[in-house]
Amino acid sequence: MKKVVINIILVITAFIIYYLQSNFFVWFNISGVMPNLFVILALFIGLFSNQIMGTAYGVGIGILLDLLIGNKIGVNAISLGIIGFLSAIFDKNFSKDSRATIMFMVLGSTAVFEIIKLLLNYVVLSTNVEIINFIIILVIEIIFNLILAIILYPLIQKFGYYIEDEYKGNKILTRYF
Repeated sequence: MKKVVINIILVITAFIIYYLQSNFFVWFNISGVMPNLFVILALFIGLFSNQIMGTAYGVGIGILLDLLIGNKIGVNAISLGIIGFLSAIFDKNFSKDSRATIMFMVLGSTAVFEIIKLLLNYVVLSTNVEIINFIIILVIEIIFNLILAIILYPLIQKFGYYIEDEYKGNKILTRYF
């Protein structure tokens, strides 16, 4: 029963983030660049749950984004699925208690997401690649995501440990072996 409630809360959170992305952050952008809260959501689901759930939520949220705002179905799904998959690997190798570690995870996840998205758009849509503009957009988005991750991390951490306790249990010793 608790897992069902957790999944309902995560789906509602995804819809709230979509609302914030499409309505609120449109007003707060720098040169048209907004933060990408879906990268942070996929990262934290993978960090606090397991690899399958992180990848599944990443792909599911990505398909939703592709259907609502994307040019081709699959670009955001693949990118966010990879972020969900990588975040479970981050969980095994890094601590979730340090804000500095979380900042590096958000930085790396945002960079990986945008690079994969650029490569997929280049291959699928045959878009032109302007490296300087891409780097500028990437830096602005990373800064936005870092600021939001720092602000939201205490709330995410409390709910995340609840998710982790429900999905992983108390297996602290077996985690490292």
